[in-house]
Amino acid sequence: MKKLKIILPVAAATGGLAVWPAYAHGFGERTELPVPLGYFLIGAALAVGLSFVLISVFTKLSEGRSYWRLNLLGSAWSRALLTSPLLLVPVKILSVFLLGLVIATGFAGDSSPQLNFAPTFVWIIWWVGMAFTVALVGNIWALVNPWKILFGWAEGLYRWIRPGQKLALEKTYPARWGIWPALVLFAVFTWIQDAYTDSSVPAQVATMAVVYSVITLGGMAVFGRHQWLTRGEVFSVVFGFLARFSPTEVRVLESAACQTCSNQCLDADGDCIDCYECFAVANRREFNIRPWAIGLGRNEHVSGDMLALVVLLLATVTFDGFSATAAWVDFQTFVIDQFGAGGNSLFNSLTLADTLGALLVPVGFFCVYLLFSQLMSASVGGQLPALELAKIFSFSLIPIALAYNIAHFITLLLIPGQLIIVLISDPFGQNWDIFGTADYNINITIINARTLWFLSVALIVLGHVLAVYLAHRAAIRTFSDRASAMNSQYPMLTLMVVYTVISLWIIAQPIVK
Repeated sequence: MKKLKIILPVAAATGGLAVWPAYAHGFGERTELPVPLGYFLIGAALAVGLSFVLISVFTKLSEGRSYWRLNLLGSAWSRALLTSPLLLVPVKILSVFLLGLVIATGFAGDSSPQLNFAPTFVWIIWWVGMAFTVALVGNIWALVNPWKILFGWAEGLYRWIRPGQKLALEKTYPARWGIWPALVLFAVFTWIQDAYTDSSVPAQVATMAVVYSVITLGGMAVFGRHQWLTRGEVFSVVFGFLARFSPTEVRVLESAACQTCSNQCLDADGDCIDCYECFAVANRREFNIRPWAIGLGRNEHVSGDMLALVVLLLATVTFDGFSATAAWVDFQTFVIDQFGAGGNSLFNSLTLADTLGALLVPVGFFCVYLLFSQLMSASVGGQLPALELAKIFSFSLIPIALAYNIAHFITLLLIPGQLIIVLISDPFGQNWDIFGTADYNINITIINARTLWFLSVALIVLGHVLAVYLAHRAAIRTFSDRASAMNSQYPMLTLMVVYTVISLWIIAQPIVK
């Protein structure tokens, strides 16, 4: 992640972080593990394998779609609290203000990333923090999305000025597009994150915010707010995928609300879950607490574009980690030696090397996943083609991507992320001290490398165990007999064990010898 080559030295300058090298995902300080790394890798692989045995034994063939839920809108006081304008309106105003602040500070603030609010807020607090929050708490992005809020306000104003008229053209969204617009935008976003050398320059951050605002507001104006949010607005789509892991959901209990929905919101079981268009108009609705990860096991049709986005999510975070290892630095050096060190921020040898990685790693991931899907198909006698199986089991990969994402970025959020405490008092880099925090010193002892290593191991193993469980549930739902369900999972288990080892090896590189 190119931005960290700026952010970590920034933190060093502001809070004594010089002892933490500028690794993109690293724990910074070196520490010796109590046992060799190989033992950790073997132990983690065995843990994932053992979980498969236990899940196979204790998961019933008739594992159904029902699960425990607690409706937080069930009582009058909680419903009044959670839907109160006194709570929702200030949150929405703050969200829009922060978008405006990113643009204003990016263009008018200090040009140094370490003295400007925009880079730290966008790349650490918002991108990393929001991903963690939607996955571990719930999809608050659906509430605080500033572009959704702005367009909603514009729609309300337009209805007031021209009663009975709609602001959006509401053109029919081409069904063949699916979520491809969001996927393409996410691919561009990940390229900026991983390959573009000026991604932390404040003016570039502000420019990207303006360009994306035009794209998003334009998409909603043409196709309607809900249609574009669910298919074209990349962060609504990506955060929506991650939020399936979360312990909260919104659920609509009346079919009438779904009849006018612009999306195909009902799954194969007839449930309307996490459709915010229906939720906004329904009378019978729930805001539920549920078990973590259970939302990834919905019985629904998974399209090819949805599969592609899941694979891209997993591949992107893996490449982001691998790009900080010595092996990737050697490849970058090779490319620079071949093509020279000249060029500009957009076209240079370093960008070329990272662009190749950003392109080839997702392609490689998809090919490997399709290969193992072919093995799954063969293991059940060709009952289903490989691509169909790849789609069916795709959402079981989300816990793996999420676990690696947390292990990969937790240091970034906890250490350099503290820089936001300084920047809220001086967002433009003008020596202000609005909230009295401009002299805050970053605490680099908030978590040590050894603790972080064990936490990362636990997270990655847990993510793979949850993936095994979800894949097993999907197999039970897909195949009518237990033998086929079990046979289909052996290739998937092999893939997950291999990826467990690879993930831990990448995470370990900055801290173990």
